[in-house]
Amino acid sequence: MDARVPVLAEQLLLIERELRVQGWWQAQAPSVEALSSQEPFCVDTLAFEQWLQWIFLPRMKQLLETGAALPCVSGIQPMAEQVYGGQIEKARALIKLLGEFDQLIIGAT
Repeated sequence: MDARVPVLAEQLLLIERELRVQGWWQAQAPSVEALSSQEPFCVDTLAFEQWLQWIFLPRMKQLLETGAALPCVSGIQPMAEQVYGGQIEKARALIKLLGEFDQLIIGAT
């Protein structure tokens, strides 16, 4: 087992928690069409926080649970900085958590 798994699992929980704290967590999933976008981060169909909740978190949890190979690069923090540039104070904790996730992925390759 990859030694990063427990730390990454905890980081994913922290990201989910922050989405909830900010009120960005949704009870209802977007449409199948919106979730099927081929664009990076589903920028054409989802808000960034929707992508985190409905695409990123489930995919990462699945990788961790199945023991599949983890990505060796991650650049989610820069995307979050761009998306939340106008509300940087509100998103500061989420951006920090995403940066920590990026570093965990990069740090153990």
